[in-house]
Amino acid sequence: MNGTGSKARRRASEPRLWPDAIRCKFPESALHLWKIAPMFDWENLRHFLAVARVGTLSGAARELGADHATVGRRVTMLETELQTRLVERFARHCTLTGVGRRMFEIASTMEAGAFAIERTVQAERSQLTGMVVVSAPPVLVTNFFAKETTAFRERYPGIQLALSGQAQSVSLSRREADVAVRLVRPKEADNVVRRIGAMEFALYAARRYPYLQEPARWEFVGYDDPFDDMPQQRWLKKVAGKRAIACRLGDITSQYAATRAGAGIGMLPRFLPAASDDLVELDVDAEPFARDIWLVVHRQLKASPPIRAVMDFIAERVQRTPALQRSSAAAR
Repeated sequence: MNGTGSKARRRASEPRLWPDAIRCKFPESALHLWKIAPMFDWENLRHFLAVARVGTLSGAARELGADHATVGRRVTMLETELQTRLVERFARHCTLTGVGRRMFEIASTMEAGAFAIERTVQAERSQLTGMVVVSAPPVLVTNFFAKETTAFRERYPGIQLALSGQAQSVSLSRREADVAVRLVRPKEADNVVRRIGAMEFALYAARRYPYLQEPARWEFVGYDDPFDDMPQQRWLKKVAGKRAIACRLGDITSQYAATRAGAGIGMLPRFLPAASDDLVELDVDAEPFARDIWLVVHRQLKASPPIRAVMDFIAERVQRTPALQRSSAAAR
């Protein structure tokens, strides 16, 4: 027991040397902020960074998974700790003061360095253990990936797989996820991107839809107004022409349920109705529509064994599913 304690004391007294891979080069101003760090709560700083990035308290709350009041209170606490105003609050947006802009620049550098350290440590893990967070479109998480979790667990019992259904893009640089599946090719230079499949869309109706044989009377199921610019919504509106979009919903899974219930003609990914016998695909005079499926990881993490295992599993499952590959009709 004494020997163990002696070793622990020796380790504690030894100098801590950062490997070259995770040394972070901060500007002098950032180093100064680091020295005065005891002056403020880092959680308050995290909320300030979100407000500065997004420009609104409500947007920052959504990004952080917190409520509006908490974000406002955290920013106020940081201003009190530093004894200076950082944010000017208006009815619909926030702007940074001069000090706030300088604070944001310095703190962003420090945050980026901290995330770089996390990624480096994660990349050095050699065992197939730990948690891997995957961000993907909700329709894929709910209707495809969730069904594959048992097979994944049997193959990799040491890896905890966390699936997050998110329509918006996440920042892999800020460790909002370890791996992302996206329907739009990301442009960030630090990411490694690979196309693993495609989500083909077609028009479907419930077999009991009363106007199935009367195209002139069709009404459609589509997205609500905030999503009018989505590629599949533009395609649907082009096909619908002057016919009404009678039912508007914010996600594909809800549109799928409404279409099955007979609410109208739905534009759905082919892999959804493939498992249902109560929908019929409709033949329309329109160009085939598909969205590529992209697998994304930060460059620093691409060789991490647990993350590599998750990526290979996702790619394998998508590529072996015919309904998630381009048909000859939809070939680019």
